[in-house]
Amino acid sequence: MLKPSLRLSARLVSLLCLAAVTGTALASPDQAELKRWKAQAQHVQIIRDNWGIPHVYGDTDADAVFGVLYAQAEDSFNRIERNYINAVGRMAEVEGESALYSDLRMKLFIDPADMQARYKASPLWLRKLMDSFADGLNFYLYTHPEVHPKLLTHFEPWMALTFSEGSIGGDIEDIDLKQLEQFYGAAATLVALDQSDRKPVKANPEPGGSNGFAIAPSLTESGHALLLINPHTSFYFRPEVHMISKTGLNAYGAVTWGQFFIYQGFNSRVGWMHTSGGANVIDEYLETVTRAKDGAGFVYKFGTEQRPLKAVTKVLRYKTAGQMAEKKVTVYYSQHGPIVRKAGNQWVAVRLMQEPMKALMQSYSRTRAKNYAQFYRVMELRTNSSNNTVYADADGNIAFFNGNFVPKRDPRFDWSQPVDGSNPDTEWHGLHDVKDTITLFNPKSGWIQNTNNAPFTAAGDYSPKKEDYPSYMWTNPANARGFHAVRVLQNQHNFTLDSLISAAYDSYLPAFEVLVPALVKAWDETDGADPLKAQLKPQIDLLRAWDLRFAGDSVATALAVCWGQDMMKKIDHQANEKNVSKDSWEIFDFMMANTSRQEKLASLALVSARLEQDFGSWKTPWGEINRFQHVSGDIVQDFDDSKPSLPVPFTASVWGSLASFESRTPGKTRRIYGDVGNSFVAVVEFGPKIHAKSMLAGGESGDPASAHFNDQAERYSRAEFKDVLYYEDDVRKHAERTYHPGQ
Repeated sequence: MLKPSLRLSARLVSLLCLAAVTGTALASPDQAELKRWKAQAQHVQIIRDNWGIPHVYGDTDADAVFGVLYAQAEDSFNRIERNYINAVGRMAEVEGESALYSDLRMKLFIDPADMQARYKASPLWLRKLMDSFADGLNFYLYTHPEVHPKLLTHFEPWMALTFSEGSIGGDIEDIDLKQLEQFYGAAATLVALDQSDRKPVKANPEPGGSNGFAIAPSLTESGHALLLINPHTSFYFRPEVHMISKTGLNAYGAVTWGQFFIYQGFNSRVGWMHTSGGANVIDEYLETVTRAKDGAGFVYKFGTEQRPLKAVTKVLRYKTAGQMAEKKVTVYYSQHGPIVRKAGNQWVAVRLMQEPMKALMQSYSRTRAKNYAQFYRVMELRTNSSNNTVYADADGNIAFFNGNFVPKRDPRFDWSQPVDGSNPDTEWHGLHDVKDTITLFNPKSGWIQNTNNAPFTAAGDYSPKKEDYPSYMWTNPANARGFHAVRVLQNQHNFTLDSLISAAYDSYLPAFEVLVPALVKAWDETDGADPLKAQLKPQIDLLRAWDLRFAGDSVATALAVCWGQDMMKKIDHQANEKNVSKDSWEIFDFMMANTSRQEKLASLALVSARLEQDFGSWKTPWGEINRFQHVSGDIVQDFDDSKPSLPVPFTASVWGSLASFESRTPGKTRRIYGDVGNSFVAVVEFGPKIHAKSMLAGGESGDPASAHFNDQAERYSRAEFKDVLYYEDDVRKHAERTYHPGQ
């Protein structure tokens, strides 16, 4: 280990090298700051277990926050930095001009001066946590001079407010970047009042989401409540951590890189699982805009008034080949929010939740709740805007919240479409109380499920009733995973952790209940003279006999999924135009109704030929095609058929597979390499003591040189869970390394 003087010298050399390359250097701490970091580090102990999971023990919650940010940075500083570069709207400074409008989108809502003011206005307990968040990261950078940030050389406490609720896709990301660029691009706003543009058809996003199951004590072997935590995210989007303080914190689960609260997890008494979506939380307003009479700026109509649009200049910095450049954009705000596009002759403003301080308070406070009453009080902050919540606790309660932030609106309007911003009746009228939103508490079914689907099957016959709520309280359709979840939960008894895992990985693919019979029928009704009749007989015979269950050694799974993918592409544009979601149950009937008999068979012939070309035979087992590969620490993985990989039996969620494994970059390789789906997964039993099992895609570390980069990969491919080490005695028995930050 370097002596202190030599360490500083090495650090200085590192800083000089970094400055030469990037024009930036790490901020050197003053002596008081450095003394504070070192003192706090002595109040923190990190124990890495045999899977590399950090169990962070602090005297106070702030100490635990300091330690957990330090530990996260050890595992993947790159991902932490990227999340905050994005959150503060500075991605173009790293990636160049292509990221300008992504930055502008963030800057429409996030202003550093505003966030600094909100930080100062935050309660003392929250400021202490934000201080420790920044200090933990800055101490990591100080003690690791070999780490060269791409942009953020010093973290500030207020930055925690820019990324406050942990979802994989925040509300802001619903704003279409192409339309934003069309509006604010070169001279776009100057002609926006004079041209009538047809609103483009929005792309139909690929299915995604998560699964949450809660099982009441009446249906479990132990007589204790169970919880399934099964987010479907980008792989490596969240690591697994454990935070403990002497003042009552003891939370375990998945934390989004760079955040200081467990996003999906449990403590000694309660557990929470978030699934994306729920209520309508984002509204678009059509603003009738004209030029101001004095020619200076614009006004918009509201009732009988003409109100001025607020104009704000945003400065966007971006990297070029040799230097940094700047672009200044004047953006506009009505009382409803920023203008983000136009529709016809009207400008469109977006209104969404903007309560970062309360959102951060809610995200952290739920990790300390000890019973349903306390958890409910946290929910009454009403800032969990982008998620549903499935809940279970040690008292035997199970519960569900379909959204949390739900504005009160006039139900006469169709809030799924832009509304007239000039009509005062379209204003929000505060927020619905939690008790008035779609919730469940201890339903008689004894189980709750949510798969990002509509809440009206959440507890079987004891589910909420659609007619009892305004339509804006739910947005998601029924999906194939939802049908599947009901089947594996209803009429089941004596659940254990292992049988809950089995339910969560049940191999049935309900989509093919619709698709395979339609394909077989198309073949049956085809004239014998058609060449496809004889050519496809072996494939049809195989699919006709298939039990509709995925398996790694199943040829039928491979054939059906590859055919289904090709058929989905054929109806993609039609589904977009008809607003039929790819993540809905109705997409399968739509697919079959909008393709001809010949198209169905031609598609099967095409995918058979592709399998022949790529693998030598159309009789290729699914596990040979569907693979897990993790060979680099890059945020975007570069998959390679020549490098090692593992077979994965489960499929994309669109087919109703509860365990999800899918690729967002198909076509670059012969094989399918998953990069989104099951990532961190856990099952928890509540009672006098916590019993839990978990798994991660790959491993805890983002460093390929680490033993924990890929040590869970084989378990992941086999759905083989590890035991969670929750109690300190167990943690110390399996300790691989024990240290203070900075050692």
